[in-house]
Formats: sequence, C-alpha cells, structure tokens
Amino acid sequence: MARRSRLARVAALGLLGVLTLTGCDLNNEFWRFGFPEGVTEEATQIRQLWTGSVIAALIVGFLVWGLIIWSVVFHRKRGDELPRQTAYNLPLEIAYSIVPFVIIAVLFFFTVSVQNDVQERSDDPGTTIAVNAFKWNWQFVYPETTGDDGEPVNTVGSTDEIPILVMPVDQDVRFEVASADVIHSFWVPEFLFKLDVIPGNENGRDNVFEVRANETGAYVGRCAELCGTYHAYMNFEVRVVTAEDYDAYLAARESGQTTREALESIGQDGEATTTRPFRVGDGYYQQAAN
Repeated sequence: MARRSRLARVAALGLLGVLTLTGCDLNNEFWRFGFPEGVTEEATQIRQLWTGSVIAALIVGFLVWGLIIWSVVFHRKRGDELPRQTAYNLPLEIAYSIVPFVIIAVLFFFTVSVQNDVQERSDDPGTTIAVNAFKWNWQFVYPETTGDDGEPVNTVGSTDEIPILVMPVDQDVRFEVASADVIHSFWVPEFLFKLDVIPGNENGRDNVFEVRANETGAYVGRCAELCGTYHAYMNFEVRVVTAEDYDAYLAARESGQTTREALESIGQDGEATTTRPFRVGDGYYQQAAN
C-alpha cells in the first residue's frame, strides 16, 4: 500500500509538471535557456527546437536521476545477507532498448524539419547582399546598385570604423558569403544562425542563406571561427530598417554619400551602436574610447 501511495504521489507531481509546462510561454527568457529571442522568422523555429530539445533532455535526466536516487534509498544494504545478483525483466529491457531510439528519432525528425526550413531559398528574394570576409574585417556589397564610380555600392570596415550591413525588414534577404583568405564564420546572435565561410568552391559549397527579419533595430555580428591574430575584433553590425528607409539608404549611397551620411539621412546613427571599433596601438589592438 505504501508503495502504491508513493507511486501515486510521483504520478501526481509528474502531471503537475506537465500542466505547468503547458502554461509556459516559450518566448519567456527562462524557457529560452540562454538563447536570444531572435529577430527573424527562421530564428523562431530554431529557438523552439532548442527549447524542446532542452526540455526533453531535462525530462530524461530527471527520470534517470530519480531512478538512481530511488535505487540508493530503497535498495540500500539492509543486512549482511548477500542479495540476489541477477534479475531479469524482459518487458523492461525491451523498453530500455526501444525508448532511446524513439527519442532519437523524434529529435532527428524535428531537427531535419527545422534545418530544411532554415536552409530553404525563395525563387526571387527581395534583396541580395554579398558578404566578403577577410582578415580581419568585412565588406558588404549591394550588387543590385550602382554607385557614382560605376561599381556596386559597398561598405568596408576598418580599424577605426565598424562596418554596418543595412537590410530591410519583412523581406527575404539573401546573403552570398565569401572569404578572401581563411575560414571565417558569419554570425549574428539575434539570427540564432551562423554560417562558416570557406574559401573557394572545391567541395561545391555555395555559402548562401536567406533570412526574413521581423523587427527593426541594430544587432551585433561577429566572426565565429578562429581566424588569426585579431579574430576577436572582427565585428560588424546589422541594421534592420523599414523598406522605405532601405530604398532611401541605397539611393543616398548611389548618389555618392558615405555609409555614415546615408544612415544619418534616414534618421539612423551613422556609427555602430552595438559594438565599438578597435585600433592598432603599441603592437596590439586597443579598444577605442566611445
């Protein structure tokens, strides 16, 4: 009877836990488990996959820890008599074999589904931006534009200026990423996505992806692949603006304005606001004062 009572309490606690989880908002900071909220449609799927995976891992973990504690408490040594050393429970052993495969299959299914959605490309993206990585900075090229020098409009970072990538909100934006030297990695934490940028194309990799931002704002970007001496300072900023401001920005750049001047013309800060530039001083990079 006591054992049934304990099992009933455990079942009740488990049911209470399930009911609690069903009332949780997955956008809540706690349930993101360290992930940013995300500002793209793709990021929402990635965050939900991450949250579901962590919850599944915690459920399995608590179950295993509970069984270990239960064994220690209720099957501890009670005397000098040697207990039976072998025991068989065929249904339980079958369950031990099947359940892990089911868990792996479910996680695999959702992982592949999200991966396919994130890597999907539209037939006609609203905007295409070429991203060129090099030691140790970034160049952003807008191939559909023509500057006053006859070349596509571009922004290049330097030790004194953080490069700013401007993109429109609520549009499919295709990034064509390339490296001029070593492997870099294009990473915007708020996108919940990064792409390794491998030089050349010997393996058929095209280094292309798309995102659709659903919030305007400024978001820091970084190189996430160790690429040499000043890797840690290879930052950039993504500036998501309205479609009207994006068109006005490109028009200003095509007329010969600098990135700073074009951003200020649409009411944006002309400098990066999420990270600061670094400058060379005394043989090393030194953080510049604001």
